[in-house]
Formats: sequence, C-alpha cells, structure tokens
Amino acid sequence: MIIGVPKEIKNSECRVALTPGAAATLVAYGHKVLVEAGSGNLARFPDAQYKKSGAVVVKSAKEVWQKSDLVVKVKEPQPSETKFLHKDKLLLCFLHLAAEPAVTRALMKSGTIAFACETIRDNKGRLPILEPMSEIAGRMAAIVGAYYLSTPRGGRGVLVSGLPGVLPARYVVVGGGSVGENAARIAAGMEAQVIVADKDASRLRLLDEILPENVSTLASSPSSLEEAFSQADVVIGAVLVPGAKAPKLITRKMIKKMRPGSVLVDVCIDQGGISETSRPTTHSNPTYFVDGVLHYCVTNMPGAYGRTATLAYANAILPYVTRLAQGNLKEALRQDAGLVSGLNVCRGKVTNQIVADALKLPFQSWTQAL
Repeated sequence: MIIGVPKEIKNSECRVALTPGAAATLVAYGHKVLVEAGSGNLARFPDAQYKKSGAVVVKSAKEVWQKSDLVVKVKEPQPSETKFLHKDKLLLCFLHLAAEPAVTRALMKSGTIAFACETIRDNKGRLPILEPMSEIAGRMAAIVGAYYLSTPRGGRGVLVSGLPGVLPARYVVVGGGSVGENAARIAAGMEAQVIVADKDASRLRLLDEILPENVSTLASSPSSLEEAFSQADVVIGAVLVPGAKAPKLITRKMIKKMRPGSVLVDVCIDQGGISETSRPTTHSNPTYFVDGVLHYCVTNMPGAYGRTATLAYANAILPYVTRLAQGNLKEALRQDAGLVSGLNVCRGKVTNQIVADALKLPFQSWTQAL
C-alpha cells in the first residue's frame, strides 16, 4: 500500500504523523511511504532522515494526497485540504467530529473512509492513541496555567509554589481521567494546592491514593464546583466523553464567581469546550478574557511540543497504520472491534453512533456502509 504523510498546516501544529523510524518499519513491511518535504522540520526530523528510512520525499501536499491509498495525519483536514478528499481514500488522524460539523460534511460528501484516533480503542477498552496526547495536554495545562498567572500575561500575579509565609496557588482540575491526573500531578509538583473534581467516587478514591499529599479530591456538582472556583487561581477543564461533545460543566455564572486574573485552561476545547465561555483559540493567539478571567482554549495543545508529541503519537499510531495497510479493510474491522470504534465516516455515512447523535445525523453500521 502507498501511505502518505502530508505536512500539518493547522496553526502552529509542530507534530508530524510518522517519525523516520516508523516510516522505516512500514517500508520494511513492503509498503511505500510518501512524505511531503519539510513535514518533520518542526519536530526536528529533517527530510534526510526520511530518505534514509526508505521513504520517498515529495514536493507537495497534492502529490501526497493524490498518490496515497492511506493518508496519515495528526489533525483533521483543514479547509484547504478538503479538496484532496475523495471516494475510498483511507484517512487516519484526530477528527473530533462532534465539534467539527463542516469537516464531517466534507468527509461525507467525498466518500472518504475516515478513522478518528480519539475513538480507537484497544482490547482493554482504552484509547491508546488519544491517551499519550492527553497526558501531554494535562501536563502542559498545569504549566500553561502557571505561566498565565504572571502579571505581565494578565494573571493574578500569583507564584504557583508560593513562598515561606505566602500561600501557593490553588488549582481546580475538573475531571479525574488521564488529562486531569496528569494536570494534578504536575501542578502538585510545582507545589500548588490542587483539587481534582469528578463524579466517579471510585476514581476519586484511587486518585487520593496515588497523587501527592497536596492534592485533594472533590465530588463534582454544580454547587461544589462554584464554591471551589471562587477560591481558585487556575481551573483546568479535563472531561472527556470519547467522540461526543464535551459537557458544559462550567457556566457563565461560575466564571463570574472567579477572581479577576484567574486562569481557565480548557483542554476539552477539541470537543467543543467544558465552559459556556470557551471558544477555540490558536497557539499564535491563545488567550482572551471573559468577566476578568483569562481563557486559554488552544485546540491542539500537544502540537506545541512537536518532538515529544510526535514520538508519542507515532509509537501509538503505528500498529493501526500497519493494520490498515494490510489491504483487507473488512477483515481488519472484523478482527478488531476497537478499530471499528475508530471508523467515524465511511462512504458518505456516519458510522460512529456517538458522533451521529452529537451531530443529529443518521447512523449506519460499518457493515452496511462498507
């Protein structure tokens, strides 16, 4: 099979879908890998390394898209890329379709067979491609919050660790999954006082056992969140419902209760955002204020750490690229229910129930669509 890797063109996206090492593995299996020139530059993987791996470096994205059977990306197709979509093209990347109706329509119109990395599950029910990106986003969220607390950035001027005689910053992390756990761990490591809120009592009990002593847990409810936010310096939104829109757990009323210069980092923004006041931003223009609260809502947070995120992404995605490249798609889907969960759009039909429900579109099983 011919596998194509176009350069990512989303704002300040520094990742690339495959490392030279991953490309070499695919070439060793007998596949041809096309890589757009310069794709790996921001992740510090120059074209020469791809050539050495056996990949073919081509000049344009158009050539990659047109000549490839399977296109492997990081982020969803951007408006300038949708013209390259066509019937039966295989696409594997993050899609976040519940928050991207225009991308969904483009995929359906084109007849592309599109797999979303954020809904692929392994045989234990976990999200093996999303998880490492969630870990990066969670850790990054704690750091971003600390950075924007500084007075020159518009924050409250609170040093996260505090000092002898001066209290540390207070973080509230909404959601105790992978993002939330990682955010809490890093914030605690910076010596903040941290609260992790979640509805799952068993998860809170586990977090209470494994996280440092300066992390407390809180049963999540509108009233408990509102009270915690009123004393918070940083709030991190970290709730995931795979494939669905993020629940709006943070209301405008809660934002108004927060202190001027406090920071909201909405990691859920890829799926529409956890706050009523959240809207997508970019790495080049990452923040805005609502009611005195600084909002950071960048839709591709891990893209800021191009090399680390690329290595983690390529490690996670390679087994699925290999599976899809074997050529018998129906057999691959029959053998792997987790891969079925990743199939979001197929030949004009939405084949993921959660996505279909979120966008109020008809659902069709993959066996009917393919």
